[in-house]
Amino acid sequence: MRLMIIEDEEALAKNLKRLLEIKGFVVDWLDDPEKAFTRILMYRNDYDLILLDLMLPKMTGMQLTERLRSQGVTVPIIIITGRTETSSKIALLNSGADDYVVKPFSTDELVARINSVLRRPVQAKPVTYRLGNLEVQTSTRSVRASGKNIQLTLKEYSLFECFLRRPNEVLTREDLGNQLWDFNTVTWSNVLDVHMKNLRKKITEKLSGARFETVRGVGYRFVV
Repeated sequence: MRLMIIEDEEALAKNLKRLLEIKGFVVDWLDDPEKAFTRILMYRNDYDLILLDLMLPKMTGMQLTERLRSQGVTVPIIIITGRTETSSKIALLNSGADDYVVKPFSTDELVARINSVLRRPVQAKPVTYRLGNLEVQTSTRSVRASGKNIQLTLKEYSLFECFLRRPNEVLTREDLGNQLWDFNTVTWSNVLDVHMKNLRKKITEKLSGARFETVRGVGYRFVV
């Protein structure tokens, strides 16, 4: 899952980015709402969710939400706010936000809200995937085959979920890179190949009738 944080407090944003990455998310961070607006319009299909601070310079989180919705951006938005009054919460939801979280909050609460919102966007994502004897719980990032756990690293799981969400489609190396690493990270081509090799070994030997195909010069496909 790839998230964008829009937050002008550097210490808070960096800490939040680090904590969410520990939980397995790929996180980009911008502190300028105008730059964030432009980036989201250009790469709206790359993001699963936006975390947006209410009090930003130049424009508020509510104003940015309204601008994004007016441009047809349907990426789920959770607004981070320090305001607790009911009227403020109603206004946030009416502006087009999907949810809000009130400061201070725990990482576990935020992750729970993110998972809750991701279960109800325009294009619903299932909580559980079942392929033959394989069961994947997205809320806990657990993978089981015939009732036995398959241990995947965070990157391996994130890579596998990309294929689960788009079975039988060719995913380009660029698509996968955008989903697995933030835009400030430089990755070498063989890094993806190493993750794919490990994922193949852990998944295909447990799952009969499915396979990962290499589409030479393009990317990979998960055939089910």
